[in-house]
Amino acid sequence: MYINEKLVIAKNEEKELCISPDMINRHGVITGATGTGKTVSVKVLAETFSTMGIPVFVPDIKGDLSGTCSEGVDNSNISKRVSKLNLKGFEFKKFPVRFWDIYGKCGHFINAKIENIDVSLLSRILRLSESQEGNLNIAYRVAKDENMPIIDFKDLKAILKYICDNKNDYISSYGNITTQSIGAIQRRLLEFENTGGDIFFGEPELDIKSLIKYDKNTGEGYINILCADELVKDYNLYSTFMLWMLNELYDKLPEVGDLARPKLAFFIDEAHLLFDEMNPDMLKKVTQIVKLIRSKGVGVYCLYSY
Repeated sequence: MYINEKLVIAKNEEKELCISPDMINRHGVITGATGTGKTVSVKVLAETFSTMGIPVFVPDIKGDLSGTCSEGVDNSNISKRVSKLNLKGFEFKKFPVRFWDIYGKCGHFINAKIENIDVSLLSRILRLSESQEGNLNIAYRVAKDENMPIIDFKDLKAILKYICDNKNDYISSYGNITTQSIGAIQRRLLEFENTGGDIFFGEPELDIKSLIKYDKNTGEGYINILCADELVKDYNLYSTFMLWMLNELYDKLPEVGDLARPKLAFFIDEAHLLFDEMNPDMLKKVTQIVKLIRSKGVGVYCLYSY
């Protein structure tokens, strides 16, 4: 609960354990078995950060967070809890909320141009081998060097066909291009399209700074809820999407140093999905981003189930 410019996370009859707003970008971890209250903890943290004037981005995997946009209703359990903890000034309220959905069913569309997706991330989605990833990297480079935009899957398939048809013109400058690898990438693209995952790629591309928004009347930070109950069923796409978001925040936000309160609190639910089977190079890159992103005014909070 937000009391006297501090986040109270525990208390007894005599003392309170608090976190001041300027420490929220030091990151955090919430762990526990299923049913131990991780989602409730996230909900309380998100609402508290919003009250502090800190925007939040949080994936809603189970559909439990949408209630933040409505005023709560009292019941006996809540009353007992409020009384036991002696929470003075407690009130039911609604919070400024925006819903996002890469499928566009439950919220605003989120789109990204393929050319702005790191090759290693796209390879992770498509489950490419090392040689296939190498050919994909060549396609990116040729497209960039010859000013050929890659916006969506249609563009990517076109550039792959182009370098395959003209591979003798590029091998000496870019490296080996094989028909087998290009064909394998094309098959993976087709499989991915069949699951509907290609809808994420295209225009208009999300402006990552649009997540940092405040209620003009109260000054509260918006809680950006990603409707992820469908997305998480494709755990590979979900994990890659979250890594892309993290990378976008790091790349697009300016250095701000230590602020009185961070610009954004970024939650990653089912965080183990991001790191399972991650190759050492990508793990090193993600670790570096998490270490440095607090200088961009972002606090990262991971949820792990066990």
